[in-house]
Amino acid sequence: MNKDLQSYWVNTQKPWGKLFYRVVWDQLPPVRAGKVLDFGSGFGLTAAHLSEENQVVAVEPNREMAENRVGPGTYQQIVGDVKQLAELERGSFDLIVCHNVLEYIPEHSDILEEFFRLLKPGGHLSIVKHNHPGRIMQKAVFENALDEAISLLKGGDLSVLNFGTVRYYDAEELLRQMPGMALEKMFGVRIFWALQQDNAIKEQPEWQEKMFRLERLVYEEDPYRQIAFFHHLLLRKKDR
Repeated sequence: MNKDLQSYWVNTQKPWGKLFYRVVWDQLPPVRAGKVLDFGSGFGLTAAHLSEENQVVAVEPNREMAENRVGPGTYQQIVGDVKQLAELERGSFDLIVCHNVLEYIPEHSDILEEFFRLLKPGGHLSIVKHNHPGRIMQKAVFENALDEAISLLKGGDLSVLNFGTVRYYDAEELLRQMPGMALEKMFGVRIFWALQQDNAIKEQPEWQEKMFRLERLVYEEDPYRQIAFFHHLLLRKKDR
């Protein structure tokens, strides 16, 4: 594994990385004995988690990440992109997850079309995306990167190592492209711990539990979710 991907993997195993997944998984709709698609599955952490009680298909374009995935053998791994989605059966998935993927793709209408085709009526689409105000808060408070915060406020771009330039979008944009979907819920993810500068305290189990409880209390509430680092959109395919 190259150095940058290794650094990314290590970050997922830090307390703040684990807390991200714990919060997102807590927000997912309950799916048992269902069929799940994880598009942009990365190292497979969510795919492995969901495969404990479901049949999971994971699609990841980065071969190195797919080859170093967690939970080998517990779910089907496909190395590829939207082209591979066209080979999957229409209306076959109860849940599709696409976490921190679409903001790195300049044009994603073809992906959304495939998601809609693949979802069963009443099925859910879980999208996690960067939140622009939350990113500015994190730059200004956590990183003390004031010039970057000002640049973002003025419409500047931001690149993320391994993934590229972030293109911000909102729920309304998704719904315009997927009129057969309804926004069921919007959650905030990483509301408070993105502002906590002392990483040493995050190693304490007691802090981790309290922070998880605190995030759960407000992750559906404004104004808190408006400053979250990520937004988690839960959309449902209309029955008709």
